[in-house]
Amino acid sequence: MDASSLLATSTNKLNKTLYNNQIKAEEVRLIDLDGQQIGVLPLEKALELAKEKGLDLIQVTEKTSPPICRIGDYGKYLYQLQKKERKTLAGSKKSEVKTIKLSFNISDNDILTRVLSSEKILNKGGKIRIELKLKGREKQLSEIGVEKINKFLDKIKEKLEIKIEKELKKEPKGLSMIILKK
Repeated sequence: MDASSLLATSTNKLNKTLYNNQIKAEEVRLIDLDGQQIGVLPLEKALELAKEKGLDLIQVTEKTSPPICRIGDYGKYLYQLQKKERKTLAGSKKSEVKTIKLSFNISDNDILTRVLSSEKILNKGGKIRIELKLKGREKQLSEIGVEKINKFLDKIKEKLEIKIEKELKKEPKGLSMIILKK
């Protein structure tokens, strides 16, 4: 789920926040502007208190019995919820695993090109999955593939300190490993 779809689902939640005459409970637990708990009141009395202050009665949660409501400005309340949602989305950056593909017959120049692109990804905090596909007779010569991957790792180690998350592993279609920046 990407950030835009998360924001869309949180906006749907914000639109479902009940206020004033939308609240259907007969009694509510009321909290005033200062965050002080007033107590359990009939809905009509709570609405009356909110109108006296020129504010809205906002249902904070319906999971309790009676539901918890707060006196406040509905627009400000929605803004605070959106702000909190954006803050949690910004803090939850997920590191991506990018794949760098090497081949059995890769040249030294191509290895350097892949090292440069890997360096950019690692500096951004991402992870790299190094893949080397082996076909046909190359499967019997997997030691050469291991040498190619080691050459690639040595070139990266010259520029960055790396940490191996998943060791080099022989898979049915070739070799793979995952690295990240220390």
